[in-house]
Amino acid sequence: MSNPGETTILVVDDRAPKRYLLKSWLTRAGFAVAEAVDGQDALDKLRQRPFDLVVLDVKLPDMSGLDVCRRIKADPATSSTPVVHVSAHAVDAADRTLGLVGGADAYLVEPIDPHELVATAQAVLRYYQARRKAEQLADGLAGLAETTLAVTTARDFTELLTRAAAGAVRLFGTAAAVATETDAGWTLAQATVSGDLTVTGWEPPGEDVPVGSHRLTGDATRWQLPADWPDPGEVTLTTARFRAARPSLYLFTGVLGDEDQTQLLTQLTQALGAAAEAQRAQDQDHRIAVTLQRSLLPRHLPTVPGIGLAVRYEPASPQAEIGGDFYELSALGDRLLIAIGDVVGHSLHAATVMAEIRHALRAYAVEGHCPGRIVALIDELMVRLLPGEMATLCLLFLDPRTGRASLANAGHLPPLLVVDGQVTEVWQRAPLLGVNHPRPDDLEFTIPEGGTLLLYTDGLVERRDITIRGGIADLGRLAAPVDADLDRYCDRLLRQLTNPPHADDVAVVAVRRL
Repeated sequence: MSNPGETTILVVDDRAPKRYLLKSWLTRAGFAVAEAVDGQDALDKLRQRPFDLVVLDVKLPDMSGLDVCRRIKADPATSSTPVVHVSAHAVDAADRTLGLVGGADAYLVEPIDPHELVATAQAVLRYYQARRKAEQLADGLAGLAETTLAVTTARDFTELLTRAAAGAVRLFGTAAAVATETDAGWTLAQATVSGDLTVTGWEPPGEDVPVGSHRLTGDATRWQLPADWPDPGEVTLTTARFRAARPSLYLFTGVLGDEDQTQLLTQLTQALGAAAEAQRAQDQDHRIAVTLQRSLLPRHLPTVPGIGLAVRYEPASPQAEIGGDFYELSALGDRLLIAIGDVVGHSLHAATVMAEIRHALRAYAVEGHCPGRIVALIDELMVRLLPGEMATLCLLFLDPRTGRASLANAGHLPPLLVVDGQVTEVWQRAPLLGVNHPRPDDLEFTIPEGGTLLLYTDGLVERRDITIRGGIADLGRLAAPVDADLDRYCDRLLRQLTNPPHADDVAVVAVRRL
């Protein structure tokens, strides 16, 4: 049993001499004792503060002690509080049985021996304290699992750190802060017991952090915690570091006195460190994939007299797999090659398939084929060499002098032609690449002077709350008028139609006849 001096007992009896005796015996045994004169007084005091044990007379002036016990056990706030009945009247076996069945944990009959009273209180408290400890441990492990799940499903480091700090507050009931190195430098998320969350930059202490998990206790200023840290006194720092070449994770909490909580703190820190390492690896893989995909896209836009060009490519967020969106703009003699496409699927593999399609597209275009023939050749190549892969493609040749355009579409979303504030969808219905189906003839149309052709991938118009047709309609309403600066025009469309972090790649190509 824990130190009796830390244990509080409520003695409930309407007779002052008996209360005095019971309080004296229990106080001499080292317990802190409070008194209540009747049942309602006892219930009021239990609502005001918790007690570790209630010594309750069966016969009270306002209600039966049996009823008081039942109400104590029925209230979720006090249901785990043990109750010891004492009585000078209800003393036979039936009375004791009724009291124990009603929820009492022990039943003493007067005259009471002081040693028996103290021993009974200690025995009941031992059981309840062991039970509470087991419940607290179970709650702690459940909270640990909940926090671990929250941080492992975080979309980025900011979300990971804030969820970790908030979880530590729930687990330990003190202010908490979690810090590690991210792409933006060292970052610290702090959570308070009142629910406030802040994220700031942070400089780790100069002390070398060894590999493994370690715990230190010291003043908050030692680790340069933010000035608004709620407890300026001692804090507990627990660190997790898996390899010497990797940054550490720091978890700050208030000082914990319970050994179970200390062990829980170590487990939490290790789980947070593992989640941070996984997030770091995911971010690194995503950066590699984005770098690869960007390297496969055109490095420079061609300079074509009489034509204004702008493109935008926004990769999916680090939480989403990289896609296969691509575009192509090349001057081939007196014609401008314009293409945009999207490989079905989201993965690094989709990006490599995109690269093969784009290289084939450029090669067939240099050979002098028309758009429809280029699409047919790419389709045949995919059927033979990339079986099972599919992609969409919209390809056209534009004569900059006349505005005459020849277009072939393979299942891609329709380009929008904006002329004098009017928006027209340039539709040509045709199957995807990779399915080996007949294709229609090229679509001929003209982009007049001052007209703008807008090509895009589904990441610009696809949202969960509307259909793809609704997304195209929204784009059509926003596409006119066209901004004087095409780069600003593309930026505006991205800003109005997408909400970072992007769940999918977004590619936009704007072509204007000046």
